[in-house]
This record gives sequence, structure tokens and C-alpha cells, in this order.
Amino acid sequence: MTLINHQPNSQRLTEIVKTLIDNNHLYQENLDEQEMIAEINRTFDPTSVPDINSISEEELTKRIKSILSLHLVSGMLNDLTPEQMQLFDESIKRG
Repeated sequence: MTLINHQPNSQRLTEIVKTLIDNNHLYQENLDEQEMIAEINRTFDPTSVPDINSISEEELTKRIKSILSLHLVSGMLNDLTPEQMQLFDESIKRG
């Protein structure tokens, strides 16, 4: 895949990330938009996902939202004390 094909994909991904972040205050408060744009563009790099054009806008938005949510949750876990982290781990193990 050539760089020419990558640019529209990059713009498409960037627009989705910006829209998701603009419409979710938790994303706005806890995620860096530029970092997330870079992360999503790396994740959906044409060499890794050569058929990105075949993914519907709805499905692509769903996948990006999942990635943003994962980053949001993982960032929140960083703020836990060791005791809170232990409680969290125990509750995950219990299911």
C-alpha cells in the first residue's frame, strides 16, 4: 500500500478520534487527543490493516471507541493505591 492511500485513512481515523473525544467528557479529561490520534494511526497502519477501507464507518468507530476506552480505564488504574489495586485484582479474579 502506498503513502497516498495512507493519508485519507489517517484523516478518516483522526476525524473519528476527534469526534469521539469531543463528545465524551471522560475522554476529554483523561486522554490526550494528539497521543490518541497517533496511537490509533499506528494501530490501523496500512501495513497492519491493509483492508481498512472495507471496514464500515460504524465498525471502525466502534473499534476506535474500544481502544480509547481501554486507554481510559488503564489510565484510571494507574491512580490506584497498592491496596486499591489489590482489591481490584481480587474482584477481577472472583469475576
